[in-house]
Amino acid sequence: MAEQSDLFSAPEPAAPPLVATKVEALRAQLNAWAHEYYVQDAPSVPDAEYDRVFRQLQALEDAYPSLVTPDSPTQRVIGAVMEGLASVRHRVPMLSIRTETDTEASGAEAFDARIRRELKLPPDAPPVEYVAEPKFDGLAMSLRYEEGRLVQAATRGDGEVGEDVTHNVRTIRQIPLALPAGVPPVLEVRGEVYMRRADFDALNERQREQGGKTFVNPRNAAAGAVRQLDSGIAAQRPLSFFAYGLGEVQGAEFATHFEVLEKLKTWGFPVAAQAGIALGASELVAFHQRIGAARDQLPYDIDGVVYKVNSLALQRQLGFVTREPRWAVAHKYPAQEMMTRVEGIDVQVGRTGKLTPVARLAPVFVGGVTVTNATLHNLFELRRKRVRVGDQVIVRRAGDVIPEVVGVVPAPRAAYVPNFRMPAQCPICGSAVVREPGEMNHRCSGGLFCPAQRKQAVLHFAQRRAMDVEGLGEKLVDQLIDGDVIRTLPDLFRLDVQALAGLDRMAEKSAQNVLDALEQSKRTTLPRFLFGLGIRHVGEATAKDLARHFGALDAIMEASVDQLLQVNDVGPVVAQSIHTFFAQPHNREVVAQLRACGVAWEECAPVEGATLPLAGKTIVLTGTLPTLGRDEAKDLLEAAGAKVAGSVSKKTYCVVAGAEAGSKLDKAQALGIPVLDEDGLRALLQGQLPGGAEFS
Repeated sequence: MAEQSDLFSAPEPAAPPLVATKVEALRAQLNAWAHEYYVQDAPSVPDAEYDRVFRQLQALEDAYPSLVTPDSPTQRVIGAVMEGLASVRHRVPMLSIRTETDTEASGAEAFDARIRRELKLPPDAPPVEYVAEPKFDGLAMSLRYEEGRLVQAATRGDGEVGEDVTHNVRTIRQIPLALPAGVPPVLEVRGEVYMRRADFDALNERQREQGGKTFVNPRNAAAGAVRQLDSGIAAQRPLSFFAYGLGEVQGAEFATHFEVLEKLKTWGFPVAAQAGIALGASELVAFHQRIGAARDQLPYDIDGVVYKVNSLALQRQLGFVTREPRWAVAHKYPAQEMMTRVEGIDVQVGRTGKLTPVARLAPVFVGGVTVTNATLHNLFELRRKRVRVGDQVIVRRAGDVIPEVVGVVPAPRAAYVPNFRMPAQCPICGSAVVREPGEMNHRCSGGLFCPAQRKQAVLHFAQRRAMDVEGLGEKLVDQLIDGDVIRTLPDLFRLDVQALAGLDRMAEKSAQNVLDALEQSKRTTLPRFLFGLGIRHVGEATAKDLARHFGALDAIMEASVDQLLQVNDVGPVVAQSIHTFFAQPHNREVVAQLRACGVAWEECAPVEGATLPLAGKTIVLTGTLPTLGRDEAKDLLEAAGAKVAGSVSKKTYCVVAGAEAGSKLDKAQALGIPVLDEDGLRALLQGQLPGGAEFS
């Protein structure tokens, strides 16, 4: 009987009903997530969660092969043609690559060992030659060229059939529409459409400012643009492309994959600069570690690296298994998106007074570190994402970027949870929290008093265009604030040599220089002092307008909103900001203490704006004047009532141009706007129209 049993395979174990039910549930879940990711471009779970469930299904199917079906997510590339886009059947299938989820060095070693086994190489055989490349986090794309012209661009789809997105891909500037002479008559270039991090951040910032939808990650933003019916959307999003392989080719042959990459470069396609040849497991490990160390500095997202056997002959020998090539593997890095639970929502106050809601999280390892807090940006973003305490959320961390909550995992709440509300008072200093009309952000109004804003308040107060305290730079201010040497602006004028000389890199002479600069700064002008207070929306020009109109600080502090609106160029938002600032007792107390410390300015009789010779005139400065510095010329013009602008328009009264004047001068001449030199400026300030020039 023993001999007879050796002639037959052991019977396959029957799958218990509960296992079969579990397999179906896993498939349904994976299919639903895949639909969200590939079709809707709106994933509800991070990649790491998908991979975990995929491995769970794979393990059950390996244990019970009878449960494997042709439509299982483990047996085919999942995707679908989006309604409204034409179908494209790939001449050469766009199959996915096996993922090695072991993020340590052993992942590369396991792949090399598997290749050597498949090739039946003896232990003493030379190392296998590979090509190692970054694994881009974007949307796979096939570009078909006929006679050197781009005729079709198609997404991966299900690997056999994709979507025709030629109209959108043509908007990507990195993709050539025509190739140089000598290319094969039929050429399919395979690569990845992606979005650079800086472009993605700028896109999301614009979306937030406009109250629009923000995107979970660069991959989704790129995929959503490529798969739109309207190519105008793709054209407005800064998409990029990397080429990494070929599909169908007629009229050319290659010996190695690296040769293909080099040829792609000569044809005008961008290829990742990091791609290179690696000999054996040790060099694959070194590549994985090197790219991993540089991952955060790359201008685009990657979630791993890809290893491919370099020889195309060996690739053909190794072949494919079900849904993936045997000769390649994707070796991942730690996930940058993970799921966790929101345990609370706190508010942080930034150095400019902005209040930011922050999710307090159940600790989760993401992007290589344990994350316990993540930003929710502002109240409107929090409400749009519908985040509440107790929710399961997706957290993203890429490099040194502050972790953020990118979305809620859809699930019914066990009980009612109220919406988060912004506090009416600053959680740090108790000052009123304000939000201006049209603004997305809430802010603390206690700028001079709030501990969270101390550094910013001191640096602004000391800058050259305000109180001009020479030597009081960022590093010194950090030491003064962090060491609790000063707490408010008046404390600057209570410093002594001993307190300063005890700080890092501050000898007694340096300390005395700072004290001398502080003493000298006490004698200032009203506009400089007003500007130095850091009132929101009050720049140098507005400070000068306020000083001219009211003449005295006390009059400005006591002015109503209506009275402030009478000032030249002061609108409702600025008037309300000034009124709110001086309505805070903390801010008034700081001003009183500054006066008590000896800070003084010349107050003058109010001057009606209409009596100033250049009142209501907009003037632009450009180039270098012979004797007047830019700031000096600006001060003279503003003292005469002019508004000094940074750009030329039809409303510009005149342009004052010096040596090396650039595009502003060209634009002024094109618009017929009068151009003056320094002598003309001095004549203008004296009320003369130089050279008989006529101004409208």
